[in-house]
Parts: sequence; structure tokens; C-alpha cells
Amino acid sequence: MTHFLDIHKTPAADLRGIIDNAADMKAKRAGLPKGTPDEDQPLANHMVALIFEKPSTRTRISFDVGVRQMGGQTMVLSGKDMQLGHGETIADTARVLSRYVDLIMIRTFEEQTLLEMAEYASVPVINGLTDRTHPCQIMADVLTFEEHNGPIKGKKVVWSGDGNNVFASFAHAAKQFEFDLTFTGPETLQPEAALDGLYTTERDPMKAVEGADLVVTDTWVSMHDPQSARERRHNQLRGYQVNKPLMDNAKPDALFMHCLPAHRDDEATSEVMDGPNSVIWDEAENRLHAQKAIMRYCLGK
Repeated sequence: MTHFLDIHKTPAADLRGIIDNAADMKAKRAGLPKGTPDEDQPLANHMVALIFEKPSTRTRISFDVGVRQMGGQTMVLSGKDMQLGHGETIADTARVLSRYVDLIMIRTFEEQTLLEMAEYASVPVINGLTDRTHPCQIMADVLTFEEHNGPIKGKKVVWSGDGNNVFASFAHAAKQFEFDLTFTGPETLQPEAALDGLYTTERDPMKAVEGADLVVTDTWVSMHDPQSARERRHNQLRGYQVNKPLMDNAKPDALFMHCLPAHRDDEATSEVMDGPNSVIWDEAENRLHAQKAIMRYCLGK
């Protein structure tokens, strides 16, 4: 049984294999219509459950398309469709789903929901996002960086903004892929203490991005944040906006990434998002290829 729960829980050699496999599958599909099946069909006769307690655009579409391209079928389930952790325990739901499907991807709130699903499922479980981490996104980000600027090992990555769940997975990746990670953001939004030692902190964003090969940010507010929290976060993070002056202080060929959705001209200006250093659309596409490789890895394909 091979789950994909977090980057730091997956051996570094296996992570490298996933990235290389993703790049290979992407190359083989170059120029093909999106609905064209892959040459090989590793998920033929396989059923995949895609569970979404949180709304989703990229995660839902990329997993759904990926399963279909590899010959499988999907069952997309929302929190409204299930009694996950409410009328039925997560453990019992995991046991039941395992009788129907070959693989489970879950996008949820609490990390414990993911961990309990994996503990009691008899099929592989993939972390599609929790409030604590977002490993599939960072696998796509590593793939994107390397197809533009070569191996990420030894490179400098700078995160500007909130030390959130996406940053946490970047911190895990920094150790596994051996790149340097700098956090620049307010002390009030510092990453969780469990990540200490995986990154350095520089409060001054202009100084932080000096020599950066990649600058990354994320939305300042969650869709679930009340208005008062949104205003407070804007006040805290305004000085960490990724704009042209900030990017100009990084390396000339530094890439810009944002996992999307974005609030344009808040965490990053449109000038940067649509600029020559931005790879956000490649980044979004690569969710598909990275996750296909993750599914193959979990199923031993």
C-alpha cells in the first residue's frame, strides 16, 4: 500500500521518480487533443473516488482529466454527498469506499481526516489538500521550475506572504529536493513551528529576493475568512505584495509562481502575473501531469 499524504512522508528518490515520470508523460502528449487517451492505459478498469469537502477548480479538473486520460473512471463526491465524519465515522467511510474503488483522493479541512482515511482504507489515499499541507501543488511547482530553469537542487526559492499550507509543503520539498527556501512575511503569519529548520526568514522582502531563482506567493485570504479577518490580513501583508520592483530585485531569469486562484493586484500585481517571468499557467497545467504520476506511483504502475 502506497499513499501520497505529504512530501516529507515520501522518500526523496520516489519524489524524483514522480517528477521524471510526469515530465515524460507530458512530453508524450505534446500537441494531442486533451481528450486523447495516453499511449498506455495504467488505470484501465480502475475506479477513482475524488472527495471534495472544499470547493475546487484545478484539483477537481486535473484529477478527473488525468484519470480519464489514463483509462480509468472517476466518482466525484462532495461533502454534501457523503456522511464523512458526521453520520458515519471516517474510518467506516474509508472501509466502505475501499470495497468500491481502487484509489481515493481527498481534499479536506482537517489533516486528521486525511490521516484517518489512510489508516483505515485498504486502497491508496492521496492528499488533495488539507488546512495544513498541499503536496500535489508543490510537485507541480517543482516540475514547472525544472522544465523552465533546470534542476531545482541548490536553487533559491523565496515565499512572500502568509506561511500557510502551501508554504508548508514547499518547506517539506526544500529538504527532499535540496533547495534553499526563504520566507518573507509578517511575524504574525509565520509558518508553524514544526517547520523550523527547513527555511530561513527575512522580514525585508526586497532583501529576501536578492539572488532568488523563484518567487512564490499565494492568496492573502481564504474563501472562508470573515470580512474582519480579510481586512486584518490585507493590512499585515500589503508590504509583501509581489510587484515589478520586487521581481526586479531577484535574478533576471527568476520565475514567478502562484498556485491560484489569485486576487489580482493584492498578493501580486497583474503586471507580474502576466509578465515574462510568470509561469502560472504552466504551473496550473502541470497539476495534471504531476498528479497522473502520483496516481501511477500509488498504484505501482
